[in-house]
Amino acid sequence: MKTAVQRSVAVVAAGAAVLLTGACSFNFSVGAASVDSETVAQVVEAQLAAELGEQSGDVTCPEDLPAEVGAEIRCELDTASGVYGVTVVATSVEGNEVNFDILVDEAPMG
Repeated sequence: MKTAVQRSVAVVAAGAAVLLTGACSFNFSVGAASVDSETVAQVVEAQLAAELGEQSGDVTCPEDLPAEVGAEIRCELDTASGVYGVTVVATSVEGNEVNFDILVDEAPMG
């Protein structure tokens, strides 16, 4: 599976909170109606590590990301300072490429 970042991602740190927004894209199998949750989690982890210069934590996504514009799933980023919610939204689908935005919550969950 091929992964590519479409544009730079802005990172804002506020104490322990990290806010990340940006667009990423990756290819999925022809005929697939979604991108599997493990792949989404790996892409989010890699994007965070690239932007922050270090591994920020483990990302888990409980469900696949539908290959539909506007589809949204919630994942979790487990860090030393707490567990943060992560929203992943599909922004476009062209052929077998899904573009998506990532938003990490500003405060830990719970």
